[in-house]
Amino acid sequence: MKLTLYPFELKFRYTFTISRKSKDLQPLLVAQLEQDGLSGLGETADNAYYQMTVPRLIADIEQHRSFIENYTLDTPAAFWQELYPLLKENMFALCALDIAAWDLYAKQRQQKLYEVWGLDISRNPLTDYTIGIDTIENMVQKLQAFPWPIYKIKLGTKEDIAIIKALRAHTTAVFRVDANCAWGVEETLRNAVALKELGVEFIEQPLPAADQEGMKAVYDNVVLPVMADESCIVEEDVARCHGLFHGINIKLTKCGGITPALRMIAEAKRMGMKVMTGSMNESTAGTSAVAHLLPLLDYVDMDGPLLLAEDTATGIRMEKGHIIYADGWGTGAELLPGVTRSHFR
Repeated sequence: MKLTLYPFELKFRYTFTISRKSKDLQPLLVAQLEQDGLSGLGETADNAYYQMTVPRLIADIEQHRSFIENYTLDTPAAFWQELYPLLKENMFALCALDIAAWDLYAKQRQQKLYEVWGLDISRNPLTDYTIGIDTIENMVQKLQAFPWPIYKIKLGTKEDIAIIKALRAHTTAVFRVDANCAWGVEETLRNAVALKELGVEFIEQPLPAADQEGMKAVYDNVVLPVMADESCIVEEDVARCHGLFHGINIKLTKCGGITPALRMIAEAKRMGMKVMTGSMNESTAGTSAVAHLLPLLDYVDMDGPLLLAEDTATGIRMEKGHIIYADGWGTGAELLPGVTRSHFR
C-alpha cells in the first residue's frame, strides 16, 4: 500500500472553549492508503490533553512506513492487529490508519462501510451540536444562530445552572451537558437535580477520570445518567466504567480507530451500558467514518465539521441532526479538490 500523510490546521467558526482550555485552530492529520488503484482516507486529531501533536503523529507513523507500504490489505482487523504492537503508544496515529484501511476495504467490495457490516441505517440517532463555554449572552447567540434538535453544552464554570436556564428560555431542544472533569461529587449531585428540571438528558464526565471513588458515589445517587468520556479511552476502560457510569462515549481517535471501537460497542452493550461516539473536532474526512457506526449507537456527537470554518474533504452532510451519507463507496469521504501540501498552514 502507498501511504500519504496530509497535515492540516483548520480554523474554528468560534473560539472553542471547554472547562480546561480554549482554542481557535484544530490541527489534524489525514492518512491516505492506496492499493490496486483505490484509496482510503482516515483522520486523527491533535490534542494537548493526551500529549498528541501532529508532528508526533507523523513521526510515529513514519517510523513504520516501510512496514505499511509493504503490507497488502486483507482485512482491516488483521491490519490493526499487525500495527498495534508498533503503535500501541500512539492510538491516535493507529486510528488514522485503521479508518483508512476500512474505507479502502469497503471500496474494494464496492460497498458503503455500513453495508460491509450489514447494518440498517433507517433508525440512526441524530447528532447533537456543541455550544462551547462563553459568556451567557454569547452562548445564547450561538444557540439562536444554529437551530438544532439536540445541543451538547460545555460546562465547568461558576454559572453552569444559569447558563442552562438562559439557553432553555430560547429552545425546547434536547440538552446534554459535558463538564469535562470540572465538577466534584457534591456539585455533580446538586447540579443534576437542577439540570433534570431543565430537561437535560445526561451529564458527560463530571469528575476527573482518576476519581473512581467519587464516580461510584455519583453513580449510586445521581438523578441523571452519567456518561464516561475521559474515563473511557481504550478497550480496557469499558469494564472499568461499568458500575461507575451509565454509558460510555467512544472516540475513534482515542481508542485506535474503528476496529477497537466495534469491540468496545459490543462489550458495553453486553454490560447493559449506553453507547455514544464523540468528536475530537475532526473534519469530514474522519467524521464520515463515525456515520457508519450510527446503527450501533444510542447517541452520537459528530459535529466536528459543523464547528470548523474549514474542511479537508467532502463526505457526509448533516441537516437538523440527520446524517446524509455520500454517494460513494467506503466512508464516502474524498479529499477536497486542490488539496496539496501548499494549502497547509
